[in-house]
Amino acid sequence: MALQARIRPGTGRSGRRAGRLRPERHLLPYLFIAPFFVVFGIFGLYPLLQTFWVSLHDWDRLAGPGRWTGLDNFTRLLGDSDFYTATYNTFSIFVLSTAPQLVAAIALAWLLDRKLRASSVWRALVLVPQYVSVVAVALVFSQLFGRDFGIVNWALEGLGIISSPVDWTADTWSSHLAISFMVMWRWTGYNALIYLAAMQAVPRELYESAQIDGAGRLRTFLKVTLPAIRPTVVFTVVISTIGGLQLFAEPFLFDQQGNAEGGAEHQFQTLTLMLYKYGFINNDAGYASAISWVLFLVIAVVAAINFLLVRRSDRG
Repeated sequence: MALQARIRPGTGRSGRRAGRLRPERHLLPYLFIAPFFVVFGIFGLYPLLQTFWVSLHDWDRLAGPGRWTGLDNFTRLLGDSDFYTATYNTFSIFVLSTAPQLVAAIALAWLLDRKLRASSVWRALVLVPQYVSVVAVALVFSQLFGRDFGIVNWALEGLGIISSPVDWTADTWSSHLAISFMVMWRWTGYNALIYLAAMQAVPRELYESAQIDGAGRLRTFLKVTLPAIRPTVVFTVVISTIGGLQLFAEPFLFDQQGNAEGGAEHQFQTLTLMLYKYGFINNDAGYASAISWVLFLVIAVVAAINFLLVRRSDRG
C-alpha cells in the first residue's frame, strides 16, 4: 500500500517523457501547415503589399520609383472613363460566360452520371478543351467569328437569322458574346467533371427512395441531386467568379491588333487588359498597381456576395 501511495500518475519515467512530448505534439500541426503560410507570405502577401506601395508612387516600370503621390493614382482611376468601360465589359462578359457555363456543366454532369458504354472515354472527352492551348482556341474562334469568311456568320445567314455579316469585334454585344462562347467552350467540361464527382458521392439509397416514391428523373434531380451537391456549386460559383473577373487571354487574343485596347472604342477591354496596357505597354507601374488593387477589391466583394447568396439560398 505504501509503495502504491508513492507512485503517482505522470511521476515516473513514462510520465516525465509524456510531459516532455506534449509541447511537441501541440507544435506538430503548425509545422505541417507552416510551409503553406511561408509560400503564401512570399508569393502572395508580399507582392500584394508591394503592389499597394507602388500604387502610392509615380513609378515607371523601367526607370524605377519616382515621387510620392499618395492616393493620386486611385483618384485618377476613379475619374477615368475607360475604367468604368472596362468594369462594365468585365462584368458583362463574366455574366454571359459564367451563368450558362455552370448550368451547362450541371446538365452535362447529370448526363454523364449514368451507366454509359465507355464512360471513361466520354469523361475524358469533356476535358479536351483543357488540353488545347488558349492561344489556339482564340485563333480558332477568331476564324469562326470572322466577318467575311466566318462559319458563324455563314450559318446564321443560312438560317435567315441575319441578313448581312456581323462584325463580331466591332460592337459591344457581339464581341462580348463571341468571347463568352470561347470561355464557355474551355471551362464547361472542367466544371462538369467537378459536378460529376460530387454527384457520384451522393448516397444511392436516396435515389432508390425517390424511385420508390414515384419521382421521375427530373424531380429526383431537383429534389435529391441539387441539394446534395450545393457545397460543390458554392465552390464552383466562387472560383468561376474569381476567374471570370480576371479574364485576360481570351479578349487579348480576340483583338486583331493585339495592343490591349480591346477594340477601337474599348468595347471589350476588361480590367486585366487595362492593367496590362498601363503596366507593360505604357510602363506606368503606379497606375497599373492602382488598377490591380481595385480589381482585387472588386473580386473580393463580388466573391463574398456570391458566397453569401448561395449560402442563404442553401439555408432557405
